[in-house]
Amino acid sequence: MPTVRDLLLRKGTNVVSVTPESTVLDAASLMNEAGIGGVIVLAGGQLAGIFSERDVMRRVVAARRDPAATPVGDVMTTNVVTTTMDTKVAECRAMMTARRIRHLPVLDEGGLVGMITTGDILAYEVAMQEAQISELQKYVFDMR
Repeated sequence: MPTVRDLLLRKGTNVVSVTPESTVLDAASLMNEAGIGGVIVLAGGQLAGIFSERDVMRRVVAARRDPAATPVGDVMTTNVVTTTMDTKVAECRAMMTARRIRHLPVLDEGGLVGMITTGDILAYEVAMQEAQISELQKYVFDMR
């Protein structure tokens, strides 16, 4: 069974982050530039929260807060679900589905080492299935 480590070896470990003092506008601009739906919030180099498109909609737009004046720390998700490098990808998929989350920070003993998303899991699983299909086709057609 593939693990988060396998997924990160393929995807990479780059993590886009902001600080709790960053404004919502700055975080949203950064997310747009990077083409991502969420950023990690780091305070003193440690995971303090996560800020996602869902936070923008629920805690900023719907609450009629000014994105240029609202610190991310006031509207971020602080009860962050995390995973480790050795967690199986299928377990992460099940956890993300059950909790209705799309971003999963990856921690090890030294702190944050990456982040996976539902899209990363889908892309990884599709690539693995395509490789398996290719191998089966070679086996079947090379037998003739």
